[in-house]
Amino acid sequence: MKKLAQFLLLVFLLALTITVFFGISLYRFTNSPLPMPNSEPELVFVIPKGVSTPKIAHLLYGRGIVKHPAWFLWIVKYKKAWGKLKAGEYMIKQGTTPLQLIDQFVEARVIQYALTIVEGWNFEQLMATLNAHPKLDHTLMNLSFHQIMEKLGHPNEHPEGRFLPETYFFPAETTDVAFLKRAYHLLEKKLATLWATRSSTVSLKSPYEALILASIIEKESSVKEEYAEISGVYSRRLVKNMPLQADPCVIYGLGNEYKGQLTSALLKKPTPYNTYQNTGLPPTPIAMPGIKALEGAVNPKPGDTLYFVAKKDGKGHIFSKTLVEHNSAVQEYRKGKGQGEGVTPSPTLPAGEGV
Repeated sequence: MKKLAQFLLLVFLLALTITVFFGISLYRFTNSPLPMPNSEPELVFVIPKGVSTPKIAHLLYGRGIVKHPAWFLWIVKYKKAWGKLKAGEYMIKQGTTPLQLIDQFVEARVIQYALTIVEGWNFEQLMATLNAHPKLDHTLMNLSFHQIMEKLGHPNEHPEGRFLPETYFFPAETTDVAFLKRAYHLLEKKLATLWATRSSTVSLKSPYEALILASIIEKESSVKEEYAEISGVYSRRLVKNMPLQADPCVIYGLGNEYKGQLTSALLKKPTPYNTYQNTGLPPTPIAMPGIKALEGAVNPKPGDTLYFVAKKDGKGHIFSKTLVEHNSAVQEYRKGKGQGEGVTPSPTLPAGEGV
């Protein structure tokens, strides 16, 4: 009986020693930095879609990130994270512990990539940039603009101007459709807010007209401080039923026919976007306007100017009330640029008769 008691005590002490040893080892494993292969400061680790939790532990072991996959799985169970590790592309940094790594996987703190929609881009430029991004899942290549808008759920809308210029962050394998939907909804939200708080002097009839005008303003100037004044000029022209005579619209309508110089002959070419021949706004936006241009469109600066032309140094515009004043400013511009008759002062900047 005494020997049995001694044996049981020995077994108990052995079990206790093993448990304590295991507990200390597990604690150290859980809270110690992961071994980084080749002492790298950081590395990229991908959890493929649809893989099991044990498979993830195996992949970590194969990369040399986790030395004890069974312990890693035990921690996952303890944290009740089994089956909750998200697929994605992760950046594991030196000093990360297994506990922190599991939290990173559960919370899907994946690598974020950036793509900027630039103010003034047209839709063709946007799609070329999307198609060239290596981390997007491309589903829209070789589709027409109409087909693309169908994929976005807006089959009867023209795509131009519909996407808010901004820098967007997204994980790898985000679809181009998801990217565009996000930019589309941000533009819709911002436009709706600005339209609801528009100036009482705005003569535009709808948010879409404001979007069209904002796109023209965006292409007319890079000086954001004068957007409201440009808006004022065009707003007064619309009220007076005067042609907008906005060169960026003409250029947009010419497409590939425009080679960098807007001649008098090209100004006479009939297109829906020729704002020298047609009164009112063009049928669609001509570019993607930024927030400042949108704000300018719905908050035109009061005044009586009807014309503007670029300054000789290219930094902003000279605004005029009368055609005589405007033509004088145009001549000054031509002297500074060495342009002759029959050529407009600038491919994208002037607005006014007698140019």
